[in-house]
Formats: sequence, structure tokens, C-alpha cells
Amino acid sequence: MNWTVRSASTADIGILVELRAVVMRPDLERLGRFDPHRVRQRFRDAFRAEHTSVIESGGAVAGCVALRPAADGPWLEHFYLSPGVQGRGLGSAVLGALLERTDAEGAAVRLNVLQGSAARRLYERHGFTVESEDPVDVFMVRAARSVPVRAAR
Repeated sequence: MNWTVRSASTADIGILVELRAVVMRPDLERLGRFDPHRVRQRFRDAFRAEHTSVIESGGAVAGCVALRPAADGPWLEHFYLSPGVQGRGLGSAVLGALLERTDAEGAAVRLNVLQGSAARRLYERHGFTVESEDPVDVFMVRAARSVPVRAAR
């Protein structure tokens, strides 16, 4: 699947808010926590264009991801893919590219995922482990991997 990533702008917030609502709904309903207003407002409140990338495939918005700087290393947030592109390797490709960047910076990456979410398997395949959990969220971390140094010629 061909894809590109571009920097988000404030003009993207409308489509990204709706993407989050669609993607999060099944897990939030399963946990008894879906509120159509709250799911959208939480994204609006946390959205920072300077930390967010829009994923495009086939000329359309396919998803988004944010990498928010923090004292303990960047937090991977708002990683949503349109249901039509899920399960086709796009999430793994995007996550792999992000982790290459954080590895080059020597940074551990943290995230949280909802209890029971299928996304947890993606994160585990990429080396994330559980730091803590509560009845709603699983908090995970991935230590930076060493990047091989290329020999000078």
C-alpha cells in the first residue's frame, strides 16, 4: 500500500475529529465509555498541529499520528487509521518509520491503548511492553533501540 505522511494543519482538525470518533467507537462502547461529544472534544482539546502528522493513501486521508515531546521521551498519541485501510500493513509501516526516527534520537516512546484494543498487538509486535494498567487504559513503553553505525568509506 502506497502512503505518505505530511504535517497536519488546523484545517485538518474536522476530518481527524471524525476519524477518531469512528475508530474509537467500538472499543469505547465495549468499555461502556462512548460519548459522541466527549470523544470528539478530547481530540480537539489535545490536538497540536506541530506534533501531528496526517497519513494519506490513494490521495485521501487514511489516518493520523502524533508524537508529543515529554520529559520522559515522546508520547505516541492519536494514532488512528480509517477502518478501510486497517489490517493491510499501513499501521505497521507508519509505526516502524516513527520508531526509526525515535531510535536515531535515542528516545524511549510511551503510549496508552484502551484495554482490549486490537491495536495493542501492533504495539507489542514493535517492542512495546506494559508499564502499568488500569481498568480502562494500558500504558506501554518501548526503549530506544541502538541504530547501527555505518562504516565510513
